[in-house]
Amino acid sequence: MYQRILVPVDGSSTSNHGLDEAIRIATLTKGRIRLFHVIDDLSFALALGSEPRHADDLLKLLRTEGSRILDEARTTVQAAGVDVDTLLGDNVPGSVQDKVASEALNWGADLIVVGTHGRRGAARLVLGSGAERIVRQAPVPVLLVRPPARKDAPAESLQASASAAATATA
Repeated sequence: MYQRILVPVDGSSTSNHGLDEAIRIATLTKGRIRLFHVIDDLSFALALGSEPRHADDLLKLLRTEGSRILDEARTTVQAAGVDVDTLLGDNVPGSVQDKVASEALNWGADLIVVGTHGRRGAARLVLGSGAERIVRQAPVPVLLVRPPARKDAPAESLQASASAAATATA
């Protein structure tokens, strides 16, 4: 069960929550983790629009940052005693979700673990949901990991999170 766990990482705290859960699963199943950082056409275009640089220089910068993110995540996984390898998806054309789905197939992943903001309503409409797009494309099960509830969150949100957690564990 879940011997090959693919974990897309971007260095954010949300991504790190997903990584922490993947480590817990891999520890229990004696599985291995593949960390995957994607440089996609959207991130490249956004970076290109914000920096007056030559495209080759920008791609080198994105690769350097991607490698740093992978190295930090690998250190975290290794500290937990879990087998890990990394892959930098830097073939720019294509979307993150397509690249994650493709890598899951190529590597033979049993599970994809993704950190998610869990946005709802207008925020989700405006910002979209990368995790939802991965779920729609994924050829294997996907575990979405939401960050822990904030202490300053409204009581209604905390109650909804608690109800969802109770339902999930029942």
